[in-house]
Amino acid sequence: MMYAKDHDDLLARAGGKDTKWGVSLKNWAAASRQAAFDLDPNGTGGTATVSSSLFLLARFMYLDVTARTFLCKADKGVKEFTPAAYGLRGRELTELWDFGPDPAKHCSYAYQMVYSQYTLVMRFESLTGAFAMAADRNPWTNKRTAKSFSRFEPDLRPFSGSPDHARLGNAVAHDREGQNVLFLDTHVSYEKRAYCGQEDDNIYTSWDGADKARGKPPKLGSQPAGEKDSLLVNDPPVPRR
Repeated sequence: MMYAKDHDDLLARAGGKDTKWGVSLKNWAAASRQAAFDLDPNGTGGTATVSSSLFLLARFMYLDVTARTFLCKADKGVKEFTPAAYGLRGRELTELWDFGPDPAKHCSYAYQMVYSQYTLVMRFESLTGAFAMAADRNPWTNKRTAKSFSRFEPDLRPFSGSPDHARLGNAVAHDREGQNVLFLDTHVSYEKRAYCGQEDDNIYTSWDGADKARGKPPKLGSQPAGEKDSLLVNDPPVPRR
């Protein structure tokens, strides 16, 4: 809310105008925003990670936000980001643009896909407080767990999935029993189903026509299907060279 107040009610969004979702930044330790996101001289273009938008809250020192803020104790394989671990002793978070070269190792959370044609603001003109903004890591951005999407089916009408089928759509960090979700009205709740957004919107998939509860799993570069489509995604691991 503090960030939005300082930025014309906009949700945190890294990069510049027309920036696209990419697997990593051009230079996460660059001296300027233009160099970090590979922006054109007029501030357009370039690529940004999902985590680099969340990182803005640490870079601009909102309240007590630190790198540790973005870790979930139930999310295995992540650890606190420190500049020193990447050879940048003496550098502060306020001088950087992301959680290192492979941000998936240091950020546990999925965030609304802000690199899209839909500008999201902290006003409720077209959205309700049930619009999801962030949650535990998306299960479909993990290649191993994404294989189970064919078996995922909601247990609400008009679908006929069992509770076991429905749980396959939940976050892996909590043994697929549910996920913590941050909503636009700023409340956080533990939801036992992924289709917990407004109008039974699945927070981890984009709409598939009229289907909002199951939808389509995301991939790098995916976009929301509409301005009311909450699509919470996180960065996949950077491929090894």
